[in-house]
Amino acid sequence: MKESQFAVLAGWIAEAGLAGRSEAALVTGVCERMVAAGLPLARATVLVDTLHPVYEGRALFWRRGGEVRVTDYGPSDTGPAAESWRRSPFYHLFHSSDAVLRRRCTPEGGAEFPLIGELAAEGMTDYIAFVSRIAAEGVIGNMDCVYSSWVADAPGGFGEADVAAIERLVPQLALAVKSASLARIAGTLVETYLGRDAGRRVLSGSIARGVADRIDAVLWFSDLRSYTHISDRSPPEQIIPLLNDYAEAVVSAVHGAGGDVLKLMGDGTLAIFTDGGRGEAGRAALAAAEAARRAVAALNERRREAALPTTELYLGLHVGEVFYGNVGSQSRLDFTVVGPAVNEVSRIAAMCRSVDQPVLLSSAFADSIGAADGRFVSVGRFALRGVGRPQHLYTIDAAGEAAAEGDPAG
Repeated sequence: MKESQFAVLAGWIAEAGLAGRSEAALVTGVCERMVAAGLPLARATVLVDTLHPVYEGRALFWRRGGEVRVTDYGPSDTGPAAESWRRSPFYHLFHSSDAVLRRRCTPEGGAEFPLIGELAAEGMTDYIAFVSRIAAEGVIGNMDCVYSSWVADAPGGFGEADVAAIERLVPQLALAVKSASLARIAGTLVETYLGRDAGRRVLSGSIARGVADRIDAVLWFSDLRSYTHISDRSPPEQIIPLLNDYAEAVVSAVHGAGGDVLKLMGDGTLAIFTDGGRGEAGRAALAAAEAARRAVAALNERRREAALPTTELYLGLHVGEVFYGNVGSQSRLDFTVVGPAVNEVSRIAAMCRSVDQPVLLSSAFADSIGAADGRFVSVGRFALRGVGRPQHLYTIDAAGEAAAEGDPAG
């Protein structure tokens, strides 16, 4: 690679990093430009750990003539993945003081690293691996370095000038990949802890205290039947798994129907549905309620087989105007919904216990869907604690709901 080509590629990495290109776009762009500059590059791999509730990190695999493949990988310290990791060149680099490892691809090389033997069998000739370490103050979660490997298929492998060019480019690529990964981590964290829509709003700049939008929303508030009784009688180590199991059922149902979960409060869940106006949002909430019911039923079957405590869902649905935005102090904000309708939906959900119904709907919610369509049955008029006027509440009639679902016009 000529010095002029190196300068152009280094400049492209900087521009792409500042432009917020994804890890895949960065790796693809660098590899294609290396090949265009004459390097005999056949394969490249980039690994970066992350901060994610499920995945340990992300791997990017580039092959000449093909598209980059992106894989989010799980824990590497258990099961078959642990053994594969311990026998990899990257593991060797991480646990040594070296930053570079180079091996010719020969069948004999597989005795040291199985990957080298596999590459030799595929016609590869030269392998170089790098670890670009991140200083302690820059570490986020497990992201303490960026790994990369570069494989040649030319008979003589990489030339010394090729190796020198790659060695100079790797730190710049690692910095750009780190930047892209941090942006992805930020998005994952805010959406995981604040909710998908709230997270996107925060990342777009909606962070000023007291700034809120007035929106019309269908409100969902659910909690678990007899949770206090279960938590008092169950071993402490069972409580968090129980909450996680039921939260997974509820959150997956809400997200699957297009809603957004704003808060998990112990056994309680606050969510909103806003797409398509009151009618469409209300129907989405009903679809989520049915999906949650099925998920809880399947979960209870699994937990009973494991001799674990089970429970059921209590759900209140309401519709109204709320303020959606930042509430709190200068040093601690929460992005949520506030307003009388939020208080009302929590009181409606609490009434499920009194009237022995798993789902209660406000009259405003029923009207938004069409209370005359046969799905809703009145359970009476009630005074809700903290609410100024009595509320007419409905529940879902199973037979009527089945008929409505079977009606193509419903």
